[in-house]
Amino acid sequence: MLVLTRRSNESIMVNDDIEISILSIDGDQVKLGIKAPREVEIHRKEIYLQIQKENKEALNLPGELLSLLQKNK
Repeated sequence: MLVLTRRSNESIMVNDDIEISILSIDGDQVKLGIKAPREVEIHRKEIYLQIQKENKEALNLPGELLSLLQKNK
């Protein structure tokens, strides 16, 4: 893990197209701003993990149920 120290109004760059800025620091909370291309998905980790869990569960659906769901699209 790379650990960086940044102050309010400072940024880091990821590749050439993602900028993560420190907008404010209030006690133990840090407000981040993220500039990235629209096609880059950005989620809080707990949301990302929930999406991964639901995707994994969807792969385990019985074949008939999966085909019914696909017909309803």
